[in-house]
Amino acid sequence: MAAGLGMLLTVCVARAVRGQTFLILAAGAEQSAGPASAPESSVFTPAHRSFFEAVKEYFGVQSTPVQPIAFTHKIHLQNGLQCTNCHAGVTQGPNAGYPSVTFCMACHQAIAADKPEIKKLTAYAAKGEEPPWQRVYWFYPTAHVHFQHAPHIRNDIACEQCHGDLAQQTVAVKTKNLNMNFCLTCHKAKGVSVDCITCHN
Repeated sequence: MAAGLGMLLTVCVARAVRGQTFLILAAGAEQSAGPASAPESSVFTPAHRSFFEAVKEYFGVQSTPVQPIAFTHKIHLQNGLQCTNCHAGVTQGPNAGYPSVTFCMACHQAIAADKPEIKKLTAYAAKGEEPPWQRVYWFYPTAHVHFQHAPHIRNDIACEQCHGDLAQQTVAVKTKNLNMNFCLTCHKAKGVSVDCITCHN
């Protein structure tokens, strides 16, 4: 068998829903011993690495992310920080972004430096690395959603409307199901466009 990835299985599953047929394409791969495979292409494809991944996407199932540091939103918000202090990207474009380890260490060189989670942060800073934070809210590529934070912030949409009350959360968890119905209900209530191209490309 050739080294690297060998295509083991391609599965097409058709499911009839309301008289329409949707296809789930799954590509399972057998990997031989050796270096990790190359990064995935940025080119859109409906193919999946496994049948299980295809089914998860079809039904919109998303795993709960595991964060590298148990960051507590509750304590930071209680101490006067605002969402935009750490997630500055919300005012500029699509992604909220994460604070840099340097930004965090500006306070945590002195504050709570002996706490286990802060020691993890300090270790990342010492190595010159950013913690590999995992997104809590995201969309599968097949949704073709191009969500923009900035226009929502400009129109005074409170963060908790989509993200829940983070002042009551430690590590952020998904508390709202940001599906099309959720978004359309809000858009209609506020008299905002519900044209497909408003949110999809």
